[in-house]
Amino acid sequence: MSEIQPRPERSILPRIFLSPDEPRLRAGWRLLLQTLLLFVFGLIFGGIAAVLGLLDLGPIGGQILNFLIITGSVYVARRWLDKRSFESLGLKLDGRTLVDILAGIGITFIQMGFIYVLMLGLGWLTFEGFAWQFDPINIVITNVVTFFIMFIFVGWNEELLSRGYHLQTIASGTNLFWGVVISSAVFGLLHLGNPNATWVSAAGIFFAGVYLAYGYIRTKQLWLPIGLHIGWNFFEGVGFGFPVSGLDIYALTRIRVHGPELWTGDAFGPEAGLIVLPSLALGAFLIYLYTMRRAS
Repeated sequence: MSEIQPRPERSILPRIFLSPDEPRLRAGWRLLLQTLLLFVFGLIFGGIAAVLGLLDLGPIGGQILNFLIITGSVYVARRWLDKRSFESLGLKLDGRTLVDILAGIGITFIQMGFIYVLMLGLGWLTFEGFAWQFDPINIVITNVVTFFIMFIFVGWNEELLSRGYHLQTIASGTNLFWGVVISSAVFGLLHLGNPNATWVSAAGIFFAGVYLAYGYIRTKQLWLPIGLHIGWNFFEGVGFGFPVSGLDIYALTRIRVHGPELWTGDAFGPEAGLIVLPSLALGAFLIYLYTMRRAS
């Protein structure tokens, strides 16, 4: 029998820069280059947007710009640095795509309703009325549609970057556990620039990142996390009237929160309060039920 020949010892530069398993850069270098691509695409598309007046379109214009920057940088990194197809990030289009998105939106309606009912029952918020009692109906419809479209872009942009490129690239260089932990930590840190953000809110966003990663792990696709992200932001802000990660959003339900900040999250919203933890547990259980047959 012929003996198995040992792999030849690699020189120091290939060991530093190249993956030991295949001819591509190590995961850390790929993450670094994708981040640099973000800045490059930001300069390019930001300049074009300024010339075309795209930023004058309000919140949707800003998210369209983010869509171009994030999608462009991730696509280039995935194709030429990772040597994988863009679809392999979990973007396969099939009969489950729309169902997963709608399921994610539906799950977060239940989660946000749970937070609202619990805080109302504990006397931590006061219901003041509905939007159409204060504004003309055309203003109400315009704002609801505008913010829903905006949150579609937010869901795509943040999931493609965090549960898509960050999680999966880190996991390819370490393992899935560290991919989830590190990408969720980065997700939390990226929200420190939001209004009223604190390290407590960053911790809450970290747990939300783990929760969204669970949706990806159960389906091996990004569509469910994208739906969860869209629905979370929309129902949290527009539907039930809470701040969305520190941002004041046009609300259909007008409320006043006056419970303990440790639990309610105060001006940042429920992600910065302990109230988010049972909601995330409920959402994870609903994800498990929804994906139970698929994962079996």
